[in-house]
Amino acid sequence: MHSFFCIVRFFFVPLSAIMAYCKLKKEVSMNTGGKIVTILSTLVVVALAVFVYIKFFFVYSQGVNEGDINYFQNEGFIFKTYEGKMIQTGYNSRNSSATIQSNEFKFSVVDETVARKIENYSSRQIKLHWKRYLGTLPWRGKSEYVVDSVVSVRPMYVTPNAEDNLLEIPLPVEN
Repeated sequence: MHSFFCIVRFFFVPLSAIMAYCKLKKEVSMNTGGKIVTILSTLVVVALAVFVYIKFFFVYSQGVNEGDINYFQNEGFIFKTYEGKMIQTGYNSRNSSATIQSNEFKFSVVDETVARKIENYSSRQIKLHWKRYLGTLPWRGKSEYVVDSVVSVRPMYVTPNAEDNLLEIPLPVEN
């Protein structure tokens, strides 16, 4: 009967507590093979936890991109996330066929208030702060780049006075 409780408790109690319980009952003796299996299984669990943390939760890099919002939409079946694409100034000439393309920055937004700011300022030059993760999660969006704040916004139109074009519009203060 005690061995049945050891097996049942295995699924509900951490391994160290199970071993202590079974050792008290003198039902389990740790031989060399049992110690090796315990150490290896512990190492596998720790390695898996480190891999998952680095792949999905470690911020690999962060930075700022500025450009015009090409599209910004709320999409998804179960996890609704905001996905967008920014067209940056400058040109991209990675391919050898000598065609000129604009630089594109695809990103995801998790925070609802940041998404509303991007929607409100979509007709202006916008500077976004992002964090890059090595993997994507369904509730964080399709892109490795996750925007966490709007840094500044500038008008897209050109005025006769060049100094007016460099003025940044302050973002409204939220209550």
